[in-house]
Amino acid sequence: MAAKDVSLPRIVILGAGLGGTIAAFEIKDAVKHKADVRVISESEHFSFTPSNPWVALRWRKPEAIQVALRPVFDRKHIGFVSIGAKRVLPEQNCVELNDGSIVDYDYLVIATGPDLAFDEIKGLGPHGGYSTSVCQTAHAVKAAEALDAFVADPGPVVIGAAQGASCFGPAYEFAMMIDTELRRRKIRDRVPMIFVTPEPYIGHLGLDGVGDTKSMMESEMRGRHIKWIINARTKSLEPGVMHLEEVAADGSVAATHALPFKFSMMLPAFRGVPAIFGIAGLTNPRGFVLVDKHQRNPAFPNIFAIGVCVAIPPIGPTPVPVGVPKTGFMIESMVTAVAHNLAALLEAREPTSEATWNALCLADFGDEGVAFIAQPQIPPRNVNWSAQGKWVHLAKVAFEKYFLRKVRKGENEPFYERLALNAIGLSKLKN
Repeated sequence: MAAKDVSLPRIVILGAGLGGTIAAFEIKDAVKHKADVRVISESEHFSFTPSNPWVALRWRKPEAIQVALRPVFDRKHIGFVSIGAKRVLPEQNCVELNDGSIVDYDYLVIATGPDLAFDEIKGLGPHGGYSTSVCQTAHAVKAAEALDAFVADPGPVVIGAAQGASCFGPAYEFAMMIDTELRRRKIRDRVPMIFVTPEPYIGHLGLDGVGDTKSMMESEMRGRHIKWIINARTKSLEPGVMHLEEVAADGSVAATHALPFKFSMMLPAFRGVPAIFGIAGLTNPRGFVLVDKHQRNPAFPNIFAIGVCVAIPPIGPTPVPVGVPKTGFMIESMVTAVAHNLAALLEAREPTSEATWNALCLADFGDEGVAFIAQPQIPPRNVNWSAQGKWVHLAKVAFEKYFLRKVRKGENEPFYERLALNAIGLSKLKN
């Protein structure tokens, strides 16, 4: 990697997931040669997180959804450190890395994604627990191994999300995909399935529903013989049993359940990563970054944030805590706003760009799927649309290929908005 001009302003991007990677490309293009752009990550690779459920079912190999980042960043003249961050020190304008070294910044863009709070529920998660996960590609690999053992000796399956979760799409996807896979293997008749969720109704998605997602998702589950428990508060897991409470509208416990399982995949609640958790003025009590309408932290105005690490209040009260998802469409618009605002600051102008915070989701069920668009994400909306069909599965496969090619080339061309504009037209195609 070429030596950097230390006299230039330093823009550091913390995280190299979906948000951080495209932010690096777009910020570099926006600021040109006016700043030194550098990325800090815990990994040498970008992983396309939406494909993790496919990895868990061995419909994809892990390496097929990953991109080596260093060669791409080198071509774009973007610095890259894969040691990982131990702590952000905003008063000193620097980041301490896991090896004790320090990276100084003039501007910091936090794009870490979440910390996965498996430890908040006894027995939850792939690290010493009794459930699997598709939150990370490494988790999906472990889930695939567990599924290999399961199909040799099938039994009850429990899929869902824990209280406080804010990303429900992968749970719905995985439940439907497992159904599809078991039918292909002709062992679906040996597998009782139940979906557990803190949502107040099926298809809520942390968004109070989008279009007709409630009836569509309920109908899909009935058609696939998947039972469900809503307003579920997961209490603990032990080998082969999940304990949970079903909560009434007034917050009281309406019923308790001890669900037997031979395989389970549960999404955890999210919180801020340790590198930023508990920094006064920077994060809320759950460790998510506080930002204004320009994605800028009010206490530390040289810090911006994008993606899942951003603090967004819930849409409304629910009997069990339910978070708000940050979809790719929203993240992409945050990235563009931050890139434009950093370019303005380098030219001694005040930031003016704002993210649109719209939602687009393609939920693949293996043989078909459900798509929805919410503009804006938080109601009331100008667009409140949902549809289903085989076209959704085909669109998600095509999107995966496009996005990975985009990362390999180091391109920052926005895609979610174009896809959203075309989705309603796509839904009219024959399934």
